[in-house]
Amino acid sequence: MVEKIKNIALVGGTHGNEMTGVYLIKKFKSYPHLIERSSLDIKTFLANSKAIEAKQRYIETDLNRCFGKKNLEDGNTVLYEQILAKNIARKIKDNNTDLIVDLHTTTSQMGLTIIICDGHPFHLQLGSYLTSINPKIKILKYSSAQEDLLLRSITKLGFAVEVGAVAQGVLDAGLFQETEQLVYSILDALDKHNQGDNFDSYKSLILYQVIERIDYPRDGKEIRAMVHPNLQFKDYQPLNPGDPLFLTFEGKTISYEGDFTVYPVFINEAAYYEKGIAMCFTEKQEIVIKNN
Repeated sequence: MVEKIKNIALVGGTHGNEMTGVYLIKKFKSYPHLIERSSLDIKTFLANSKAIEAKQRYIETDLNRCFGKKNLEDGNTVLYEQILAKNIARKIKDNNTDLIVDLHTTTSQMGLTIIICDGHPFHLQLGSYLTSINPKIKILKYSSAQEDLLLRSITKLGFAVEVGAVAQGVLDAGLFQETEQLVYSILDALDKHNQGDNFDSYKSLILYQVIERIDYPRDGKEIRAMVHPNLQFKDYQPLNPGDPLFLTFEGKTISYEGDFTVYPVFINEAAYYEKGIAMCFTEKQEIVIKNN
């Protein structure tokens, strides 16, 4: 059973052009009473101030890939974000932070998504509770070799909130309000947990498990096809064998050739072109949750 979770870090601006998290953190700094909860000590952080000022994802390298043990212990790092990650990790640990909520936006049609890296029972029960009060929330399990490089990995119970679709450098008032309400629901849930409610009555959860990352078709480094228009903005919707996947610049459809139905997410995410990811395939699972 997870003990009381007291020290919370709310983080925005890990990517400087994701404005929803940036302005939510600014709002909470101006009106701290909005996030006050009796059993929680909540600190707010704007992670990458230079990137925020420049309205860029990052200055020299992706901050959200700089929190691995190797980088944090390397005394010879020179890139801005690598040095910044060390300072953030030190601050998080000095505050004895129990849980990080890292606020992000995506250009993909992800709606309200909570991203976890593992199947920790607390994450599953928290997710079950949150989706019961707002069925629009999706829980995405995204495990990869890079998961320990992420800001949320500094704490065992850290997770990300990913909201979209919204363009980079843009605020969408509706999504801003939905994200704000999701933050309040998360804090309320953590406060309920500290008061003794372990959400034991919530026994199941729809979980989307990332199973594969798909690149665009390429000739060498050059992309030779786009996400098919039938698939664009269809995150979390079923992609069946034979369905259109990509469209070449000559107008030829490339179909999904898998053996089973998948549920793509991060479809055509703008920031992932440089990472060689056109989308992530997920399996849709119904998880039966055991008591902590």
